[in-house]
Amino acid sequence: GIDIQLWEYVCVPAEFKEEIMKKNVIVGQSGGPTAVINASLYGVISEALAREDDFEKVYGMVNGVEGFLNGQIMDMGTLEKSGELELIRTTPGSYLGSCRYKLPEDLEDKIYPELFEKFAEYGIAYFFYIGGNDSMDTVSKLSRYAKNTGSDIRFLGIPKTIDNDLVHTDHTPGFGSAAKYVASTVREIAVDASVYDNKKSVTIVEIMGRHAGWLTAASALARKFEGDNPMLIYLPETAFDPERFLNDVTAAMEKTSNLVVCISEGINDGNGKFICELSGDVGVDTFGHKMLTGSGKYLENLVKERLGVKVRSIELNVCQRCSSAMLSDTDLKEAAAAGAYGVKCALAGETGKMIAFHRVPGAEYQIEYITEDVSLICNQEKTVPAEWITGNGSDVGREFIEYALPLIRGRVEVPEKDGLPLFAYRKRHF
Repeated sequence: GIDIQLWEYVCVPAEFKEEIMKKNVIVGQSGGPTAVINASLYGVISEALAREDDFEKVYGMVNGVEGFLNGQIMDMGTLEKSGELELIRTTPGSYLGSCRYKLPEDLEDKIYPELFEKFAEYGIAYFFYIGGNDSMDTVSKLSRYAKNTGSDIRFLGIPKTIDNDLVHTDHTPGFGSAAKYVASTVREIAVDASVYDNKKSVTIVEIMGRHAGWLTAASALARKFEGDNPMLIYLPETAFDPERFLNDVTAAMEKTSNLVVCISEGINDGNGKFICELSGDVGVDTFGHKMLTGSGKYLENLVKERLGVKVRSIELNVCQRCSSAMLSDTDLKEAAAAGAYGVKCALAGETGKMIAFHRVPGAEYQIEYITEDVSLICNQEKTVPAEWITGNGSDVGREFIEYALPLIRGRVEVPEKDGLPLFAYRKRHF
């Protein structure tokens, strides 16, 4: 009545047991979602499930590390059996749910042994976290704690962020699709604004971007010809002066009667004060980041009071990160490939790394997947190069256009039902 596999395992010398026993994988998502964060999840799960000789179970953390601490996990193998895994690939948002949970700086904090006890409980040997800057901070801390305590769990970060602000990578999954959405929407807004040409008007479009203006810069892709709208683009990388802004708007209206202006939510005076703060106090999130909103509205009122022209402001808000209709095929494929490559790297023994993109020099767009030390990435920000910003801080140059165009290319057919996109959704049980 003895289980032969168990008997063979018991009889094997201890130093060889690790090679024989299959190990479990766990994957989670953290921070703000993107249109392709689930494509990366798909990449991790599908690659791990395909390696039956290496892994026993593939688990998902529901609501990231915070949910895992509360015992919220699910067996991702069931998704393949139900056929839902393929549907996840083109579903926006975070299928597993997200969190904004910052691990303590002190690696002696009691939370770390608690986490590692849970890893042991579920037989976790490989940990994958899909997220941005703060998520990479989590990977860094966990991998350093593992090293300090002699744990052999491997920790890998899979990048995502529409902000495109992670260092040591050419770009991040999520940016291409968000940039496509911004450029397409701004082009539509510009066409709409041009229908009445007998009166001057200003349309201000507020786009996400706290300290890095990559996404706002993508509005330049909306132009159909030189001198087309948006005529003015303001990024947080350069100091914003409201008086100079009014002069820019006045000068631009001499060239077009229907002006479109694009601004980052994080435009600031260069001394740490956000323009949105001029209209009142702003709150902070769980990471201590100021919750930015209202820059466009503030400038709308400023133009109305000072210039006396018809003006409106439009805040693109979360639509920038959740539009499946504007998925970039390039972005989707790279996101999934990054997840799959992370699994391969973990099996090869890598830990404390983030999957990064290296653009291969040449006329044709091509990238290669590499790994970078996650501790050199977290808590850093990549901003738009100063030399790419033109017009005395009110535009971007050709260098940005050439950089961004390959990332938005390709259309994705999202599955539909009754004329609406068909998305995967997580049943509320674990």
